[in-house]
Amino acid sequence: MKGFRWYMIVGCTAVCLATAASAALRLQCPPDSVLVGDACIDKHEESVWLIDPVNNPALVNKVRHGTATLTDLHTGGALAAIQLGAAASCNGPNDYGANFPPSGNWWPIPGSNPPSPGVYAVSIPGVQPSACLTWFQATQACALSGKRLATNQEWQQAAAGTPDPGTDNGTTDCNVDSPLFSNTGSRSNCKSSWGVFDMVGNLQEWVADWTEVDFLDCTHSGALGLPGSDYICFRGYQGTNDFPRPLTAPAPLVRGGESGDGTGAGVFAVWTGMFPSDHQDGTGFRCARSAR
Repeated sequence: MKGFRWYMIVGCTAVCLATAASAALRLQCPPDSVLVGDACIDKHEESVWLIDPVNNPALVNKVRHGTATLTDLHTGGALAAIQLGAAASCNGPNDYGANFPPSGNWWPIPGSNPPSPGVYAVSIPGVQPSACLTWFQATQACALSGKRLATNQEWQQAAAGTPDPGTDNGTTDCNVDSPLFSNTGSRSNCKSSWGVFDMVGNLQEWVADWTEVDFLDCTHSGALGLPGSDYICFRGYQGTNDFPRPLTAPAPLVRGGESGDGTGAGVFAVWTGMFPSDHQDGTGFRCARSAR
């Protein structure tokens, strides 16, 4: 009888595992993302677009379903979307880039119900990703698009297999040795094993998780027994006289490194030297959503 009960338990476990595996196979993601575990990770660094949800609900619907294309965003006459803060258009910490209000604030579009600033994060190839956004703005743009910022764990999983950092031939390799930012998906070799582009270099990316601020006290991945020399700044350093930073200030994690970071960029690169209200030309973001 005991043996029978054990057989039943083992059999049930096998059935349950098979059922779970079958359910996992049924998980699906929108066309602008790929399935990594149980999350849909956007294939491309986000470009942020101002779309009037009152007069252009069809385009908003496409964005939220992950089917909007660059052609969709560029057509429609007076109803066309406007990109905000393209990476090539913003310069330094006091500039939000082209088409942003000077203060960086967003206000509800007249007539929107519920009130909405009409600002959406879109994962598409062939466009400059948006930069010079605060963590708060990135979070809101993801949310309005039916998504959220990728977590640190999700980001790490999705980055697996990306050249770390490899060479930079200026065309197809990861953009880690250039003063310029590349269009999304244009660096064809800079793709993870999951099919996610530009996880290394181009723009460093906000993720959802926070820690204590760390500005200069850095190590590298090789010192921790990991491959490469990706910079890792994660120990709550309070800065210098030139750059004072309170030891207990909050800081969202920024991942992957940017275009000028050379060997410091990589799948293990972690930067925690920015406040959530900071914004700069080398920082963008990537959204995710739960698979269905």
